[in-house]
Parts: sequence; structure tokens; C-alpha cells
Amino acid sequence: MTSEFPPILLVEDSPIDVDLTLRAFARRKLANTVLVARDGEEALEWIPRWLAGEQKPAVILLDLNMPRVDGLTVLKEIKAHSTLQRIPVVILTTSREDRDLTAAYALGANSYIVKPVDFGNFMEVAQQIELYWCVLNERPK
Repeated sequence: MTSEFPPILLVEDSPIDVDLTLRAFARRKLANTVLVARDGEEALEWIPRWLAGEQKPAVILLDLNMPRVDGLTVLKEIKAHSTLQRIPVVILTTSREDRDLTAAYALGANSYIVKPVDFGNFMEVAQQIELYWCVLNERPK
């Protein structure tokens, strides 16, 4: 079943950052469901589901530094499928490394955001993500 408000997929291994993100979106009363993949391997398990017709997310919020499969590998796998290339992927990471930033954009990331440290600043990031990717951004059908 396709919802009017496609989900957001959060790919994040830190339980603290998952909680922070979910609380920020809950406080914003986000209409989109937030799905969580707790590492890169779990994120990759979504690809066959989307290819089989399950509703694709409005946006993927992707951490880079994760165990088992890192975020850049997840990004590369998602962007390798023509039917998934249009899903916006926002890198949400603690890394300020130029090599990570450059690699993320080279692999097709749509945005790169360094995670804010405090909850107030994170609320601003959540508001901007919601406003742009879930409300203003037009998605192909």
C-alpha cells in the first residue's frame, strides 16, 4: 500500500543518534513514518523490497561510519539501480573529512550534513530536512 506520505529511512548505528533523530521528528509532528536500519547491511536489505514495488522512501538519511557495511557502500549500491537513483540520499554524519564529502557527492549523494552536537541544533536540522525533502521537494511518481 502506498501512503500519501512516503517514509523516511534513517540508516544509523548509534542508538543515541537514532533516539535523537526520532525525538526531533516526533517533536516536529512529522507526517512521514521514520523507518530505521541500524547498520549498512540492514539498509541494503531494503533494496530488493523497493525493486519489488514496496513504497520507496521520500528521503534516506545515511550515516557513513557504520559496522559491517559503511554508508558509502550503501550509497553506491542504491545509486547503482536506475529505479532507485531518484531517491534523495542525505548524508548525516559526524565526519568532516574532505575525502568523505567528495566521495559521497561522487557516488550521488544529494546533500551532506554534519550532525549537530546538541538537541536544539538537531531540531533545526530535522525541521529543514522535513521542510525541504518531505514538503517542498517534488518527487517523480
